[in-house]
Amino acid sequence: MNKNIKFLGLGLIGGMLPLSLSMVLNGNPYQSLSDQVIDGNRIANARNVNFTGNAAAIGPDFVQASQSSINAVVHVTTKVVRTAVQRDPFYEFFYGPGTGNREFKQYGSGSGSGVIVSSEGYIVTNNHVIEGASEIEVILNDNSKYTAKVIGADPSTDIAVLKIEAQNLSPISLGNSDNLQIGEWVLAVGNPFNLTSTVTAGIVSAKARNINILSERRTQDNVPIESFIQTDAAVNPGNSGGALVNTKGELVGINTAIASQTGSYSGYSFAIPVNLVQKVMRDLIDFGIVQRGFLGVQIADITQEVKEKNELPNTKGVYISKVLEDGGADKAGIKDGDVILKIGTKEVNSVAALQEEIGKRRPGDKVPLTIRNGKGDEVVKEILLRNSNGETALLDKETISKNTALGATFVALTEKEKKELNITNGVKIKSINAGKLMSLGLEEGMMITKINDKPVISVEFLTSELNKSNKGVLLEVVSKTGKRDYVGFGL
Repeated sequence: MNKNIKFLGLGLIGGMLPLSLSMVLNGNPYQSLSDQVIDGNRIANARNVNFTGNAAAIGPDFVQASQSSINAVVHVTTKVVRTAVQRDPFYEFFYGPGTGNREFKQYGSGSGSGVIVSSEGYIVTNNHVIEGASEIEVILNDNSKYTAKVIGADPSTDIAVLKIEAQNLSPISLGNSDNLQIGEWVLAVGNPFNLTSTVTAGIVSAKARNINILSERRTQDNVPIESFIQTDAAVNPGNSGGALVNTKGELVGINTAIASQTGSYSGYSFAIPVNLVQKVMRDLIDFGIVQRGFLGVQIADITQEVKEKNELPNTKGVYISKVLEDGGADKAGIKDGDVILKIGTKEVNSVAALQEEIGKRRPGDKVPLTIRNGKGDEVVKEILLRNSNGETALLDKETISKNTALGATFVALTEKEKKELNITNGVKIKSINAGKLMSLGLEEGMMITKINDKPVISVEFLTSELNKSNKGVLLEVVSKTGKRDYVGFGL
């Protein structure tokens, strides 16, 4: 089993081989852009699609489902340009620091799929399909081509939202993945191996499956959420970001990964449930980032070993190994060793299922949990979800833009960090997602001390310079070990 899991890390199936927000504070109402533009269900209802539901009697018929979804699935192609900078110390000796940089460009390309969720041009796909891309092109089923821009990306769920300048598109109807049943027929629609508009069929093999394929993306502020729908519909490289639909033609998942030792389909594929996709894509459209709420606990699946060690009556629920200080669970009186049995009325029996349910909610939401405490009593506790900073308010665009630029989020250096690195100014990359800086090889934890030979005195100064610049940029960067380097690029 361990051997197979290692290969799952290679199972992201995009072809990428090489390399906004209204005021929402303290629960005030806001105008949701996503409510206006995600119109798949309204359009589907207007078409009066007639589904008879007689498939069980006469055998499955996938014609209607294929016809209603194939025009909503697009081909996503990307170009990747990574710039490597080599320094010439001899040249810098005469002309000063930064003047001896020599740029070398590396070029790559990739492809995947995407799903139209709005007649106004919003498309959902996988983050790994567009990650690091310098150019993104979307090809519709009628072969028309559009340049796409990234509205937002979320490495935690591997979801990204693109936008093309097109009107009157055919969005897919959005289903309900909670109602999906094991054994139910589903179709995978996408562009495997650059073969456009391909439909394959299979059944739902399992739900709430965690295969640890996103584990390498775990950071302090980025907690992967894996609760995949497992199917045996044939999915291959290029299917990433494509649609998993039910026999009504409704989107129930976004195809993301395969379990394979060869890199091609070997029997199992995995899709992100549409209910989680909906929450993430609406956040990205409305806010540009995902508003993620946390319970404030460390949790574990209840195996037979966990049951026996902690003298639990059965293996139902999710075990709380640690309650984080001042988090929502702590403030609600939940203790180490308690077991979460339900969220609302829905039973949860795995970490993956619990993460999926919490992942659908935002900071400030109140969540009723049924808990079995150390005495064996079942009690209901209401938890107020908080973000990673312990706050319940949603962030606004202005706050985001002050700390974010070109796919990276920055924080001020502490005096201790400055002293250890022997520098007097600069900011640190707190997190980095798909964007220009990631494509240049910058990483989380690196420091930026100068931009175009100007000292970086604050986070706001750096983001302002990066966001307003429309010409060449030269950054002086310092690695975690204190090594100083220069990165140059054009905007």
